[in-house]
Amino acid sequence: MIHGVILAGGRGERFWPLSRNFRPKQLLRLISSKTMLEETIDRILPLIPYERLIIVTSEDMVEPILKEIPGLNHDNILAEPMGRDTCLAIGLAAEHIKKHDPDGVMVVLSADHIIKPAEKLMAIISAGSQIASEEDRIVTIGINPTRPETGYGYIKLRKPYREINGISIYEVDSFTEKPRAVVAQEYYYGRKHLWNSGMFIWSVATILKAIRDCQEEMSRRLDEYAVQIGSGDEIPARRQLYESSNPISIDFAVLENAENVLTIKADIIWDDVGSWNALERYKSKDRENNVVIGSAQVADTYETTVYNDDDGLIVSLGVSDLVIVKTDEIVLVAHKTKVNDVKKVLVELKKNKETEKYL
Repeated sequence: MIHGVILAGGRGERFWPLSRNFRPKQLLRLISSKTMLEETIDRILPLIPYERLIIVTSEDMVEPILKEIPGLNHDNILAEPMGRDTCLAIGLAAEHIKKHDPDGVMVVLSADHIIKPAEKLMAIISAGSQIASEEDRIVTIGINPTRPETGYGYIKLRKPYREINGISIYEVDSFTEKPRAVVAQEYYYGRKHLWNSGMFIWSVATILKAIRDCQEEMSRRLDEYAVQIGSGDEIPARRQLYESSNPISIDFAVLENAENVLTIKADIIWDDVGSWNALERYKSKDRENNVVIGSAQVADTYETTVYNDDDGLIVSLGVSDLVIVKTDEIVLVAHKTKVNDVKKVLVELKKNKETEKYL
């Protein structure tokens, strides 16, 4: 059977102040009236029902997620006691699926992506799942670049491997993480690279074997934990697993070292909605290319994103290329070229007990 695993452990700090400790990015309504996590779940429900869906998230996000999405229950949630990046999160989910379905196929998705149309994604997942169920293969989903983006990882294609229902699958030559601008431009125009979307398809057996081959110590600790799944010692064993494991992404831990990796060339609209600047790609704009959400009045304002998530009014006059956000007790005003540096501000806020409450 096909199982869905949605990684929902991040905080989405680049969407501060809308994204806070008590309301991370995956629970924001950035693109529609639904939360980003709800959008992700709805997208795959035609193929993967709730009973085969796992959300991997932090312990403090379990109740907020269950409150936001009534279709989920505690059986759908795997709570991480602390962040240890994606390799351990995926290994944890794989061990739980293996307990009930040793031959199962995992589809790993992120909770905060825009993907259109959903029907095409379902066809891609079906094709990838067919390969994963038949072969010892790690299948990634790659996206045709629409710009020379430096914030994404890239997959270099080798030769065509197979075609399923018109969907092209390629062998993978190599991975590159967040290249310099000149390299990203070369990749964009060269048409031999795809964006690494962070979506993966593999069998439970294949990914656990890959972790064992590439991360022997983590694999050993996962094996020890798996014995306790379903017992009264499961939660303490999970905490011990996390406390004794080092953080590493699945890309660095496995994909860059494995030799059985394929990628599907996905002809879909995809974006990881990484920062405030991403909204201008998907929200409607006025005549001066401003994105205005909530109560605001703009005059002589150009190329600016205004987001009012609070009572009252935002007024902008004679400005350009800004991001202006008002929410709760916080107002953010940043130049578009600097808005991704908001994490530096959060580091400073954390140092002071008076300002830590704004995180």
